[in-house]
Amino acid sequence: MKIVVGSRSSMLAQAQLQEVHEEIVRYSPQLVFEPFLVETYGDLDQKTSLRSLDRTDFFTREIDQLLLEGRCRIAIHSAKDLPEPLPKGIVLAAMTKGVDPSDSLVLRAGETLETLPKGALIATSCVRREEAVAQLRPGLTFRDLRGTIQKRLQLLETGEADGVVVAEAALIRLQLHHLNRIKLPGATARHQGRLAIAVRAGDHEMLDLFAKIDFRAPISPSR
Repeated sequence: MKIVVGSRSSMLAQAQLQEVHEEIVRYSPQLVFEPFLVETYGDLDQKTSLRSLDRTDFFTREIDQLLLEGRCRIAIHSAKDLPEPLPKGIVLAAMTKGVDPSDSLVLRAGETLETLPKGALIATSCVRREEAVAQLRPGLTFRDLRGTIQKRLQLLETGEADGVVVAEAALIRLQLHHLNRIKLPGATARHQGRLAIAVRAGDHEMLDLFAKIDFRAPISPSR
């Protein structure tokens, strides 16, 4: 059985697509994913700061439109990017167990928090992450951060930043375990590290299929 899958086109998004496929073929070995890769508005707009965004469709809009138009059968999103509420006509078939939800501060090889000079520049587009870094090491400065994981990490290589905060899950999925990094304390974004499989409402075949990898907590019956 072949399923057309809507997804963002980044290396991370493609790794996420592969992760979902590896999970579902344990139950349906003949299932084949045919990727339909697109750049979303959030991928193309590199100027808007993520600091001011709530749970909108910034990174999901174009993929969900493909789904609603029937041009793909399912859509795979980073669960933390899901808008609230979901677009009319779309429901979640599953949310995966996921991987490490931590945030990590990536530094250049051999660098530590203690060796960073006063005023060292840390790149992050999240106030919560900024506060977590400042808790570990006061006296740092911060700048906004956009782009793919690869582009973000390039800031270290070019000297445009002394540290970059990214999701540990992204580093795991891109096999960047070798990077010098420090996990940050405290809470992280809701559902970080997990993947969401969206389908059209009423597509019972897909709902039943992906229920096998759905790790959402069951809803308790009302009393």
